[in-house]
Amino acid sequence: MVNLAEAFPVQKNLKSVSNEENISIKYLEQLFSKLKKADLIISSKGKSGGYTLSRKPTQIKVGEVVEILEGPIAPMGCAGKACALKCVSSVVWVKLGEQIKKTLYKIKLSDLIHRN
Repeated sequence: MVNLAEAFPVQKNLKSVSNEENISIKYLEQLFSKLKKADLIISSKGKSGGYTLSRKPTQIKVGEVVEILEGPIAPMGCAGKACALKCVSSVVWVKLGEQIKKTLYKIKLSDLIHRN
């Protein structure tokens, strides 16, 4: 996403992102599929086609990207809705998860761009 943010609004193809980030095209296809389904990126086909962000880098929060690609933000499984035990330590994990999420949603993609 940072790679696309640096190029925004120019489209990039998978091969160039793959080469620049040293990530396999197959893995990128999986990631881009999730991001496209969540409307964070858009694609166009054809010779000059590729991918670009659906919004400006200043409008996309890192927390959005993390939750789309990794699932709900929780430092421990018991910090999510799945825990039925609610042990004493779950209070700590829930509070920590809330702070991590709050921090990630304060960071925008534009904050991660290295511009000269």
